[in-house]
Amino acid sequence: MKVNDFQSKILNATKWSALTEIVAKLITPITNMILARILVPEAFGVIATVTMLVSFAEMFADSGFQKYLVQHEFKDNKEKYQYTNVAFWTNLIISIILWVIIFIFREELAILVGNPGLGNVLAIACLQLPLTSFSSIQMALYKRDFNFKTLFLVRVVAITIPFIITIPLALLGCDYWSLIIGTLIIQFSNAIILTIRSKWKPKLFYSAKIFKRMFSFSIWSLIEAISIWLTSWVDSFIIANNLSQHELGVYKTSTSMVNSLMAIITATVIPVLFSTLSRLQDDHNKFQSTYYIFQRYVSILVLPLGVGICLFSDLATNLLLGSKWKEASTVIGVWALTSSIQIVFGHFCSEVYRAKGQPKLSFLAQVLHLVVLIPACIISSKFGFWALVYTRSWIRMQSVLVHLFIMKYKFFFPIMKILSNVLPTIISAVLMGIFGYFIQQISNAFIWDLITILLCVLFYFAVLLIFPDMRKEISKLIRKRLAEWF
Repeated sequence: MKVNDFQSKILNATKWSALTEIVAKLITPITNMILARILVPEAFGVIATVTMLVSFAEMFADSGFQKYLVQHEFKDNKEKYQYTNVAFWTNLIISIILWVIIFIFREELAILVGNPGLGNVLAIACLQLPLTSFSSIQMALYKRDFNFKTLFLVRVVAITIPFIITIPLALLGCDYWSLIIGTLIIQFSNAIILTIRSKWKPKLFYSAKIFKRMFSFSIWSLIEAISIWLTSWVDSFIIANNLSQHELGVYKTSTSMVNSLMAIITATVIPVLFSTLSRLQDDHNKFQSTYYIFQRYVSILVLPLGVGICLFSDLATNLLLGSKWKEASTVIGVWALTSSIQIVFGHFCSEVYRAKGQPKLSFLAQVLHLVVLIPACIISSKFGFWALVYTRSWIRMQSVLVHLFIMKYKFFFPIMKILSNVLPTIISAVLMGIFGYFIQQISNAFIWDLITILLCVLFYFAVLLIFPDMRKEISKLIRKRLAEWF
């Protein structure tokens, strides 16, 4: 593929990926804002524990084959589709087996995740497992081919369903069932649309030889996924078993809301970054320069967003969740600040490992983090909910250090280069935070908060443009976008 054609594919993929995530991440918070005003925190606590179990089962159903299909270089389409068929049938069979196991042991599992008596809820919610097996493989093929336009269509359909199904059911008093039914319908629509539009269609083909080849790679992706799951859910598991469903609902809804806002940026970039780095895995210089470009562009938006949400956490809580969620303000603030740091310095490192065909390094990083995270969460939970919130948020800096160490000694990314690459945005975001804090003290009025936010945005970019490199980068990016649009 010619360089210009490849760059054009990257730009087009980024455009559609960005459009997909922007639309989804703008509408999703709106639906959550509405649901947060209808449902109580306890309902979200129930959904959090259900999601914990579903996401764990989904890892085994996927088996890491999706990443293999994106990363691997095939001889031709025939070979690619053979591997795709093996991945599809493996996923489908595993997902059905997992659902049967969950159905049989539903009451025991409900007790394990802190929801005794809700076994039937878990069994019905996990019906999405076979449905996702129909869509996950097609998604991998679309991402491999940089065809994010089709994924945009699928996402748009999915984000309209809460307005048609979930919210009306919540208004009718269906409580957490409204969320479960809405999720099942979303997965069903994804499976139908992707299967219809996909060039590849499931065929009765299977090869044990191909399975062994894929599994030898995917076993590490699967192990890595388990470690990531533990990192993501160990705090919720501890809250569900040691504290209350109310506190779990407050915690998980707050962190999920922040993650959704951050994902407007990260979810736009990560699929394109992984696909791009996978194609450049044998060109060290281009591989590194591409990583630095993505990291810098993301930092321009993520760092000030994290500082801003932390600074205006009360306002963000009132707007996003409503008056019933005042205690969520502190969770949202500290989680946003630490998330912005983790995203810029640690989040993309796993994409480097996978693009280089070494997912075991991501697993190693997760394990090194878990040996610190789990004891920290268990001990801090003994001192109450807020001790756990602060500990869980800031302990993520240890994982950033682990990733930087691996990037330096395994892939020869100089740590100082990674830091200096985003130094202008760090300085600008910190100064913006200080500036915002002092002018925020003038008044507590809602209108003044909005004026302060606008002043902070202007101040941030004014400081950022002082740096010649950033001025050049932003000017170049604006000219490119104007050229594309006009």
